[in-house]
Amino acid sequence: MVKEIERAGIPVVHMCTVTPISMTVGANRIVPTIAIPHPLGNPKLDPEEEKALRRKLVEKALKALTTEVEEQTIFE
Repeated sequence: MVKEIERAGIPVVHMCTVTPISMTVGANRIVPTIAIPHPLGNPKLDPEEEKALRRKLVEKALKALTTEVEEQTIFE
């Protein structure tokens, strides 16, 4: 689905825990996340720390979204 959306001219960021899967499906902009059961958070953190973690991931995704790429890129 990521490839089809990109083909329509809409940039997409694929946020996932297992980046090789993203590479296999053809995602161009990949942002690694935290863990399979909680990709965008960590329930063991206190609320303020988890909010900061989530903000960092979203900011990384926004940066990836605005970055021109020629090939599949993982934004560490």
